[in-house]
Amino acid sequence: MIPFSLEEIAALCPGALDAAPWADVVTGVQIDSRRIEEGDLFFAVDGGEDFCRHAFARGAAATLVPEDAFAELAALGGAVRARSSARVVAITGSTGKTSTKDILAALCRPHARTVAAEEGHNNEIGLPLTLTRIEPDTEVVVCEMGMRGLGQIAELCAVARPDIGVITSIGPVHLELLGTVERVAQAKAEVVASLPEGGTAVVPDEPLLEPFLDRDDIEIRRFGPRNVEAFERVDGGCRVTFDLDGTKLELEFPFAARHQARNAAAALLALQALGFPYPEGRVEVELSRWRGEESPLPGGGLLINDSYNANPASMRAALEHLAEHEGRKVAVLGEMAELGPTAPAYHREVGELIRALGIDSVLAVGELARSYGGDYARDAGEAVEKVGDVVRPGDVVLVKGSRAVGLEVVAEALTGVPA
Repeated sequence: MIPFSLEEIAALCPGALDAAPWADVVTGVQIDSRRIEEGDLFFAVDGGEDFCRHAFARGAAATLVPEDAFAELAALGGAVRARSSARVVAITGSTGKTSTKDILAALCRPHARTVAAEEGHNNEIGLPLTLTRIEPDTEVVVCEMGMRGLGQIAELCAVARPDIGVITSIGPVHLELLGTVERVAQAKAEVVASLPEGGTAVVPDEPLLEPFLDRDDIEIRRFGPRNVEAFERVDGGCRVTFDLDGTKLELEFPFAARHQARNAAAALLALQALGFPYPEGRVEVELSRWRGEESPLPGGGLLINDSYNANPASMRAALEHLAEHEGRKVAVLGEMAELGPTAPAYHREVGELIRALGIDSVLAVGELARSYGGDYARDAGEAVEKVGDVVRPGDVVLVKGSRAVGLEVVAEALTGVPA
């Protein structure tokens, strides 16, 4: 973090600030006392004041019990960002934003000192924490922005002040609050409205976004399936041929899912907007956990652990990826959350897709998931008990569901490796 004096911290954050006797500056921010390093500020959120003594024991320069955690974190993150000349990329979207963030960060690191959002740091707490990791020599910051309603992306952008905005996709997510996919597009397009004159928006070929792309003072670059000319699974990942506005690229990646190639196309366009050259050969990317992780199963077979989250679009992509594999195919699928009154219809659509793709066996988890067909489990715990009766040696097994279902425990049960 760019160092801030305790006086500056106190001016930004009106909560209760307690400093170590030796401290006069803060060089990092943590909300988990277990991650404290010497010189950090421990920002106590959600009852974290109980851990202030632990933070001091680990070398914290100061602890802060905020009056308004969201506002004070935003003030601190925004102040750090204001002192940096780093270019900021904000990535949002209904699906694919974390993977696109991971890919773009990997593409940037050979060219620039890069800070990228850590796993789950995409909300009013996580975004400022990403910004507080900016160092004096940081050149690129790759932020991830989630939302649950209108205005939230705009609020996050006011803190991060992005130079480049990426929208990965538009789909039926958070419909409990937003109501329609059209309003999802409106919410995601707030990242475009936030860009400064001369900025760049990288957006999908999506008609619902067009009403919000009328700015003539920024560059707008579009991507979609047309940019992926060829996709081939190879040992250790995939080989993809891209056509990016007339530039042909053949690259290898360590992931095997076809839909990740589209995310890579968005990341490559953002890379070019930053002024960096396209890569050559193999791109080493480490995707965040539970996003299509593939690992061998004891006794033979393959696990595709995509248990981090699910919505209708990502469920379709994961099932189509499963269907491309050879051998008996098993899907352990949880409910899709936050779909509001449309939830039953979307779950029925997934069931129809399962049958159309010829998936051999299904274990549906959660009441709404009954529409998928196959065997049924009330929750993840019961799914752990039943999955052994569904999976056979040599199967290819997809595990996917909304975060609330917690199906990573099923993946752990299948592999014997902690999720």
